[in-house]
Amino acid sequence: MMLICPQCTFPNSDHNKFCQNCGTSLTDKIRLDANNDIVSDTNRFYDGNIPLRDIQSQHMQTLTQSETTYSLLSVSEIYTDTVEVSSGENPDSSLTILQFDNQTEDRIVSDEITNIPSSPPLISWEYAAYTDTGRQRNHNEDYFAIDSKVHKQELPEGAILTKTGLYILCDGMGGHAGGEVASKLAVNTIRKYFQETWTSAELPNQESIKEAVYLANQAIYDLNQQQARSGMGRMGTTLVMLLLQDQQAAIAHVGDSRIYCLTHREGLVQLTIDHEVGQREISRGVEPTIAYGRADAYQLTQALGPRDQDYLHPDVSVFDIHEDMLLLLVSDGLSDNECLETHWQTHLQPLLSYDSDLEMGIQDLIELGNEYNGHDNITAILLRVKVYPS
Repeated sequence: MMLICPQCTFPNSDHNKFCQNCGTSLTDKIRLDANNDIVSDTNRFYDGNIPLRDIQSQHMQTLTQSETTYSLLSVSEIYTDTVEVSSGENPDSSLTILQFDNQTEDRIVSDEITNIPSSPPLISWEYAAYTDTGRQRNHNEDYFAIDSKVHKQELPEGAILTKTGLYILCDGMGGHAGGEVASKLAVNTIRKYFQETWTSAELPNQESIKEAVYLANQAIYDLNQQQARSGMGRMGTTLVMLLLQDQQAAIAHVGDSRIYCLTHREGLVQLTIDHEVGQREISRGVEPTIAYGRADAYQLTQALGPRDQDYLHPDVSVFDIHEDMLLLLVSDGLSDNECLETHWQTHLQPLLSYDSDLEMGIQDLIELGNEYNGHDNITAILLRVKVYPS
């Protein structure tokens, strides 16, 4: 069934609220059925809601969100998800899943955005996160949080739809009551910073993102100083962070936790370079086999907390999302020993399909990490993004 615009006669999808050609309201619809016969329809859009369900058991904590069609959101209504998880309270594992229900593609239309960007607008995103203690550890020093927001405003000149997401993963170091404290403190400091500063419909710039990282570093550094920690006893944490604003994304990282990107065209690409001795030597021109033949090759050259801001140089980059992709944030319990590079075709590539179950996919990844490595805590955040074809 199609809708004919009363202004320009452009045929629109049955779910469109505004004409894709001229932006005219389609409240009073004119339909074309399969035989091109005109059928009048004056049904109004209804208000939707977002169910949120908590499921807790001895080994699992699950949050599942089903997002209603964006076009059903009321004027200036904001839906926000905030998830913050560590498995410190549950030594076995902790599972957190946040996932938008798969929606029919034509339910979220690009003409609902007043100024259509050069990059294809997003149809939808789904995300899931999971952390596990691993098979050789008795506590979990990983920590993560997700803040996601969908905001729609109805204005006389049209609708403005914005989507933002903040995904943070930290892998602490310093032992019990050290690494756990550092990773949680870093995540919460960064979350608070962006809750207070990320108030516009624009992606934070690189200086703002670095400021968030510096604040997290300072919070841990000050705590180390207060507790008179020294040497190996100083707590710290790695950091990987993804910020999403509509079709733009930014990533930042410190340490050896990683962000990967998977697309149909490029396959699996590592977007971050580990801050460790081996990579430092390679950047200086040393052959990789020699660089990683060193005894200290995997020792971190950067982390949040052990030293002050003068020694910290976070990597930050910004890119546009032009195609469907899978973004993956992981701690080294999953990425060690080229686990993902070896198994991405079996464990990641199928997840690009929107018929696949992202929740089951991330559980399979954690199981793979335990079987392939298992020596460390394992945490992963998966984000699956779908865009309109160019």
